[in-house]
Amino acid sequence: MTVPARTAPSGLFPGLAAGGQSRTQLFGGIGFYLFVVLFVVFCLAPFVWTFITSLKGPTTIYDVPISYLPAPPDLVNYRDIFGLDRFRWALLNSVIVASSATAISIVIGAFCAYAIARLDFPFKNLLLALVLAIAMFPGIAIIGPLFRQFNAWGLTNNYLALILPNVTFTLPICIWTLTAFFSDLPAELEESARVDGCTRMQAFFKIMVPLAAPGVFTAAILLFIQAWNEFLFARTFMSQPNRLTATVAIAQFEGADIASQYPWGQITAASIVITLPLVVMVLLFQRRIISGLTAGAVKG
Repeated sequence: MTVPARTAPSGLFPGLAAGGQSRTQLFGGIGFYLFVVLFVVFCLAPFVWTFITSLKGPTTIYDVPISYLPAPPDLVNYRDIFGLDRFRWALLNSVIVASSATAISIVIGAFCAYAIARLDFPFKNLLLALVLAIAMFPGIAIIGPLFRQFNAWGLTNNYLALILPNVTFTLPICIWTLTAFFSDLPAELEESARVDGCTRMQAFFKIMVPLAAPGVFTAAILLFIQAWNEFLFARTFMSQPNRLTATVAIAQFEGADIASQYPWGQITAASIVITLPLVVMVLLFQRRIISGLTAGAVKG
């Protein structure tokens, strides 16, 4: 008679199993937070280094070996750039061009997106694909014909020479973003308003526009950032010193405005100045941006 071998039942050491699982979860949590910290440091390192460099004076910025902290911090670079008429004009020009392109794109894009979202017509998906393709079109491909046409119309060194090309690329992004947002809004609300006597336009302005405010606000911020950072059109269509935008003015620091072969201190200070408004704007309105980007992600 053979005696069957005794085998350990499953769950014989539940404490060890639970301990192994908890250790796995602990290591997984540590690894996740370590990855997040490394990712944040990797993303912020260039901006932090630019800010530190902007606080170094002309006698410490070229130290060998490199001094990683400004000792002492010096604001001479900021005083230099704000003392330049060209840079002050450039900041004003960037505000005018970016704000105008954003406003025009939002107004036209909201109507287009509403029509695409609510109306049924042939080739709607093809139209949306074409709009997205235009947004991805490289600006360098149209710079030649635009320059000849603007030169013939006398628009070079004119704000329209920057606003119109910027609208060409910001409007498709606006239409694409707001079409998805309007499609997620319940059409029953609009139909109820029309039953109560509103016209389609009244229903649009009184019902749809307030509901679409988070999406419109998100689109406006994205469009403003794109127009604010634009360089190619501003470099091509503007040549007068008081018509340059901030991105082009910074590129011309070397030799044009500052008597230095490598004005890294002034360049980094100007980079901080033109980046700071965007950072502040995103931090102030991050809740609206997130709500706008995630609107319609979950349907009840």
